[in-house]
Amino acid sequence: MTKGRKITFEERVEIVQYCIAHDHNYAKTAEKYQVSYQQARSYTIKYESGGVEALRDNRGKRKNPDEMDEVEKLRAEVKILRAEKERAEMEVSFLKKLEEIERRWD
Repeated sequence: MTKGRKITFEERVEIVQYCIAHDHNYAKTAEKYQVSYQQARSYTIKYESGGVEALRDNRGKRKNPDEMDEVEKLRAEVKILRAEKERAEMEVSFLKKLEEIERRWD
């Protein structure tokens, strides 16, 4: 097993196909594709319960605004506004500090 290897969607599909074709032999599949036993089993179970799309890695993906309900849209807007406010406060703080330094040099 290789440590920290990124496994593509296509590789996951291939792993599952191999595993199912070989009577769910997770150990043999793990050895052949250099993944852990748990990964081979997990991919196979995901495939059997949710189909091919369940094998996609959706970590870090944001929802499309069309897919959000009203509460999620408002939360996203609040998060954006808070970030903008924090940036403005940092900018003001920086400018105050800059003015203070400039006064010292005069």
